[in-house]
Amino acid sequence: MEAIVVAENLEESMKKSSLGNATETQKKNRIQVSNSKKPLFFYINLAKRYIKQYNDVELSALGMAIPSVVTIAEILKKNGVATQKKILTSTVDMKWETNGRTVQKAKIEIVLGKPEDSDNQAAATAVAAAAAATPAEENADKKE
Repeated sequence: MEAIVVAENLEESMKKSSLGNATETQKKNRIQVSNSKKPLFFYINLAKRYIKQYNDVELSALGMAIPSVVTIAEILKKNGVATQKKILTSTVDMKWETNGRTVQKAKIEIVLGKPEDSDNQAAATAVAAAAAATPAEENADKKE
């Protein structure tokens, strides 16, 4: 019981330190995508939520999950939910647990942000919906 309390206090002190806060804020809006763990639309909906909450999101993947990240980013861009800010590619050294050999894996990071005209777009959509409803109501009045 005491060990748990000590660990919690250690975590709290790390959060309070400037280094802990910097690391914490950098990781808040990061999504590490996997091919096999969750369905694609889980990541899409999570990214939408992060964009609303933090105004941007960082999608990250290794190896065979890279096409999934690209697909997620393209779906979000096509739907007008996000705009592309930055793409980073690199290789990462990974160690196999079984034999200890080092293998290089491809890594991608895509940073997406809230579209600049998202507020204007929402207002324009509302106006368009109201304009589309008005002629239908006028036609209904003429029929009566």
